[in-house]
Amino acid sequence: MLRTLIFALSLLSITAHANTIMNMKARSELIDAILVERFETVLPDIMNRTGIDMWVIMSREYNEDPVLKTMLPSTWISARRHTMLVIYNPGDGKPLERLAVARYAVGELFEKAWDKEAQPDQWQALRDIIEQRDPKKIAINKSYAFALADGMTSSEHNDFMSILTPRLKKRVVSGEKLAVGWLETRSALEMEHYPILTQIGHDLIAKAFSNDVITPNKTTTDDVVWWLRDQTRALGLTNWFHPTVSIQRADNEAFDQIKAFSKRPGENVIRPGDLIHVDFGITYLRLNTDQQQHAYILKPGETDAPEGLKAALAAGNRLQDILMSNFKRGRTGNTILKMSREQAIEEGITPAIYTHPLGLHGHAAGPTIGMWDAQEGVPTKGDYPMYPDTAYSIELNAASNVPEWGKEIRIMLEEDAFFDGKNVTFLDGRQTAFHLIRSE
Repeated sequence: MLRTLIFALSLLSITAHANTIMNMKARSELIDAILVERFETVLPDIMNRTGIDMWVIMSREYNEDPVLKTMLPSTWISARRHTMLVIYNPGDGKPLERLAVARYAVGELFEKAWDKEAQPDQWQALRDIIEQRDPKKIAINKSYAFALADGMTSSEHNDFMSILTPRLKKRVVSGEKLAVGWLETRSALEMEHYPILTQIGHDLIAKAFSNDVITPNKTTTDDVVWWLRDQTRALGLTNWFHPTVSIQRADNEAFDQIKAFSKRPGENVIRPGDLIHVDFGITYLRLNTDQQQHAYILKPGETDAPEGLKAALAAGNRLQDILMSNFKRGRTGNTILKMSREQAIEEGITPAIYTHPLGLHGHAAGPTIGMWDAQEGVPTKGDYPMYPDTAYSIELNAASNVPEWGKEIRIMLEEDAFFDGKNVTFLDGRQTAFHLIRSE
């Protein structure tokens, strides 16, 4: 009965976003417009920055290279047959050449460049295209450090290298930095819409963390999780991970790092005096959010959370400020992590920082700024530098002693932000006060 009521309430709240979320046709048109903009404004700069003049990307149907999947038109759900894409930069400011060595043109984004009737061998057709353009560097998606830049399969790599002449083989390089640059860089049109997605996520959390959804002593954490899943679907959106809702309360249980980050909390009844936490992310227009906030369940007679909890939230906000103040173009994730932790500890904060890039993937490509179990830094991915026009999920926690509870708790925060090369700003603000839920 309770779940039925919760679902009914979710349907009532859909109208709040009815004029914000586009229908599928409008989304399709916008996604394709964003892709055109990215190919015309983002990719040329990254190819110039990395010194790569040809990029070869390929996928067999349902075994997509993560990069290729971000280049497909909105109406392509996956690669078709064996899709081979070639992007060539002729230099001198000329437009990039985008070719599909495939049975089909890839929408209007990649020109069909293979006539099977004239050349039955697709691999030979690819070799001819490469030899005609005689590139200085041929990038392929092979990477040990970045999974998203490691999309070429071993069999494809073997076949690809076998068709090249010795002269061209020497020009094959890893496209790691090119792939990461393409994935992490946001375009102007994307950034017009990203804040809207972030706001939708915040609104859903605010609704979930209210008396419209939670009845203390009856509602469980699992009820809230499935409300979020149902509401996301009802709005025509998807989740890129299953949400979690967890509880910290005035008991003898100590915070368990392993349990908090690797074992999803089980179903638990939400009670007055609880501090509840949500981790929630949605996908829209091929972009993703990743957000964490807290709510406090007021005890009978209370009008606000205990001062110790509010002070703990303030410490979490201060840790966000410290971390973001250290964002600087060219600075590596590991350097930002080290500087931020040292500053926080000097200010009396007990920090844990595990911030990651955000965009076309939830845990996206770019500089890793700590992991919850690697506060000393992350090899290779943490050594990647920060570039402008990139988005991040500012994810961290601050440990604080709460006198009213006689124990240490963690304020675990996550908010989405954009770095323009000079300044970093939240896409839709951040939590600075608890959501409050009445128990009476």
